[in-house]
Amino acid sequence: MPDSATHCYIMGVNGWYIMGVNAWYIMGVNAWYIMGVNPWYIIACKLTMIDSIPHSWLFQRMAAVVHHGGAGTTAAGLRAGVPGIIVPFFADQPFWGARVAELGVGPKPIPRKSLTAEQLSRAIQVAVTNADMRQRAANLGAKIQSEDGVAEAVEIIGRLKM
Repeated sequence: MPDSATHCYIMGVNGWYIMGVNAWYIMGVNAWYIMGVNPWYIIACKLTMIDSIPHSWLFQRMAAVVHHGGAGTTAAGLRAGVPGIIVPFFADQPFWGARVAELGVGPKPIPRKSLTAEQLSRAIQVAVTNADMRQRAANLGAKIQSEDGVAEAVEIIGRLKM
């Protein structure tokens, strides 16, 4: 696992990546940035911009994950056992952001409309330095990893009376 103050991840969504770049600049840390498209330029040596990468590989190597709060991305972050910083855009994303905060495995979500680089950098700082939050995230990740979700789903479906 990388030093908690040096590696984080942020998912770029609809041009909002500049906000993340500014937050990384403020913090002076290394970051991996998933663009979802081919990156058209590289900004600074501490920022790695990539087209795509499996969350299951990347997240476990990060000190924190910044993302939109979709169910799949949230689940991948929780499974990795690292704190999540959620910037919800719509649909169920505010719910997952609130749930992550309620569980104590990430700071309160930052709604997209009120997001600033300063807010984001503060949230990242909390996520990578709060020992209790990091431990709760690690414990939850270990619990999720120990589950056999497929077997559990098969058992539940088998109990249904159709």
